[in-house]
Amino acid sequence: MQKLDRESLHSLEHYAQIRDDFRRKVIAHKKPRRISLDEAKTANLYFEDFLTMHYQVQEMLRVERIFEAKGIEEELESYNPLIPDGQNWKATFMLEYADVAERRARLAELIGIEDRVYVKVGDHDRVYAIADEDLERDSDEKTSSVHFLRFELDAAMVRACKDGAAIYAGVDHPKLTSEVTLSPESRDSLAADLELPQ
Repeated sequence: MQKLDRESLHSLEHYAQIRDDFRRKVIAHKKPRRISLDEAKTANLYFEDFLTMHYQVQEMLRVERIFEAKGIEEELESYNPLIPDGQNWKATFMLEYADVAERRARLAELIGIEDRVYVKVGDHDRVYAIADEDLERDSDEKTSSVHFLRFELDAAMVRACKDGAAIYAGVDHPKLTSEVTLSPESRDSLAADLELPQ
């Protein structure tokens, strides 16, 4: 799968000129890649790919005014690992509560939830997330509101996705249990992240 490099990035000057159009394109692209795991839409998966990370890096370079090679390479090293490699999906998992008191209470209840998030392809077994490979994001008192997840698929699952199998996403934590069926648009967007093994 394609990874970001310096040649694939826009200069700060050029990005300023195209930013509005690029942003609209990315927002439309992200829409089917946001999967809410609960009715309240507080537990959400944002599936990442080359385009979402391209946007993220461009925005970081813009905000931080980074134009030197070393700084650009550091951003690429940070964000390239979040691009799927053709045999997996990568997602940012966010626990989103507007009310501060509710957020504090729920994050204390949901310790370990990042390890209980899964995807399922057709009739295949659930694939539980490999969470937070960069650093530990929870403590004995609470979990983090943001986690980075990787879902590793085997060849049969990849083939089933490419053949149109349904995709499900869910969580089976004692304080939050839910499973959703991805819409056709979401299913197709995630299937496009995968490559059939050679």
